[in-house]
Amino acid sequence: MARRTLAGAVALAAASVVMTPTAAEASPPGTKDVTAVLFEWNFASVARECTTTLGPAGYGYVQVSPPAEHIQGAQWWTSYQPVSYKIAGRLGDRTAFRNMVNTCHAAGVKVVVDTVINHMSAGNGTGTGGSSYTKYDYPGLYSSYDFDTCRSEINNYRDRWNVQNCELVGLADLDTGEEYVRRTIAGYMNDLLSLGVDGFRIDAAKHMPAADLANIKSRLTNPGAYWKQEVIHGAGEAVQPTEYTGNGDVQEFRYAYDLKRVFNNENLAYLKNYGEGWGYMNSSVSGVFVDNHDTERNGSTLSYKDNAHYTLANVFMLAWPYGAPDINSGYEFSDHDAGPPNGGQVNACWQNGWKCQHAWPEIKSMVAFRNATRGQAVTNWWDNGGDAIAFGRGNKGFVAINHESGSLTRTYQTSLPAGTYCNVQNNTTVTVNGSGQLTATLGSNTALAVYAGKSSC
Repeated sequence: MARRTLAGAVALAAASVVMTPTAAEASPPGTKDVTAVLFEWNFASVARECTTTLGPAGYGYVQVSPPAEHIQGAQWWTSYQPVSYKIAGRLGDRTAFRNMVNTCHAAGVKVVVDTVINHMSAGNGTGTGGSSYTKYDYPGLYSSYDFDTCRSEINNYRDRWNVQNCELVGLADLDTGEEYVRRTIAGYMNDLLSLGVDGFRIDAAKHMPAADLANIKSRLTNPGAYWKQEVIHGAGEAVQPTEYTGNGDVQEFRYAYDLKRVFNNENLAYLKNYGEGWGYMNSSVSGVFVDNHDTERNGSTLSYKDNAHYTLANVFMLAWPYGAPDINSGYEFSDHDAGPPNGGQVNACWQNGWKCQHAWPEIKSMVAFRNATRGQAVTNWWDNGGDAIAFGRGNKGFVAINHESGSLTRTYQTSLPAGTYCNVQNNTTVTVNGSGQLTATLGSNTALAVYAGKSSC
């Protein structure tokens, strides 16, 4: 979760996604490293989407919102205030969850779960599964002794103790240094693994010592399960993302922040060395995104409301060989607290407010591009010094992006074999000559993407 203010109730946030297998391995294992983050989709809807869209498009993973029983309320952030570890949230019960995992696996898509283990709730009541609770007492699970002694809100990000022992926006902070707490959290995660889950996004990881998380991970039935940790970078802060790379992937928030600035106010030409060249973590341990459910609401990144800027930023992310990308797929909102339409049931994309960014043709087509060009270095970089860029991925693919205000016609040098290719951005064919050159006209705010093996549209 990100830092946030309270809006009436405790508006809790979560953050982004990415996952990781072992300390030595960074991006998700396998040949497909793109994750579709289906934010607040119910499990039945996720299952259907794995079959109809995610599997066929080449997505390697789907990330689902927290499944544990949570406080009642329609707001999205209620999912991030657990009251028990039963699978009994608004998105579906244990049977629906198991069916979703099995269905996604059958479609070739692995499942990552957004996992809330730093804290419990902020108030008292009855949860979505019928469990009674008070802020520091969750019968049969935790009592007051299992929470940190600091009962005030985090107020100093330059103080490690304050960040990792006090309460994030008033939420009861678990003492993850305690044996019983570690064992209980591992028990929850092992239960998810028993249902076939492939990995976890660790919400609010920054607020738990990296050593505590390493201890919990060591207790898993599959200690090599993919981990993607939410650790938001802050200059001068006591807790830094690099502390967590030994546990698995860590989300690189600067990547998203800087993409917004570049696409809105600077030149795409600056992206020539994007990644480690900008001081980010090593590509092999970084989870990247254009936006997530927190940042699209607080305005720190681009979002669906930015239209072509947002679309092209996602195209660039999927084409560029840095990190393991998450595609945020949520719903329209004007009220930042608003929960999912229809309680999370998605009857069809682009209806009832569901944005389905993972299925936007310009974005979806780039998932196969990424899979086809995996492991290939950037070649044949070109830019006009402004907002038009192009680059290849070895001899496997080539992308051009025109973020200028007018159309652009030019001949690009590629390393592709001669032949006819499908520009998957608009389903037209382009020809590469014997010298590896292709000529194309790109309208304002459009892109071209071709890759080996895709000759017809």
